[in-house]
Amino acid sequence: MKILLSVDDSPHSQFACDSVLQRPWPEGTQFLVFTVVEPYHPDYAGWDPSAISEAYTFEKKLNSAAEKLATKIANKLSSKFGKERVSYEVKEGRVKEAIVEKAASWQADFIVLGSHGRSGFQRFLLGSVSQAVVAHAPCSVEIIKETSY
Repeated sequence: MKILLSVDDSPHSQFACDSVLQRPWPEGTQFLVFTVVEPYHPDYAGWDPSAISEAYTFEKKLNSAAEKLATKIANKLSSKFGKERVSYEVKEGRVKEAIVEKAASWQADFIVLGSHGRSGFQRFLLGSVSQAVVAHAPCSVEIIKETSY
């Protein structure tokens, strides 16, 4: 079995990670911790072209933070399931599309990701990654939501 755990730096991803850690998985299950960094470019922010060097510096910081996050979560999974069963990848791109594309190319059997729980206007503006992944994934998807009672 191949499990793709899609993460970002939100608490929702931590809940998804915890959910994966708490389950018994079949022997030999492979885990891929996958995080996506949205492209960062001055044109997206409407910056003056003279700020390009700052944008590249910021983009490097985003990629570095994503690498640290993916490594940290992969190490957590490795401590329970074994280093040989866990890998990680950081990709730059559009989050929704990148998750679906990775699941297809890696031939994932199952995708796990956290839900930010946005609704209404926020969901309209930001879109719903989880909704898009569920709609287009080539495999089963589980959305982990924090429950605060």
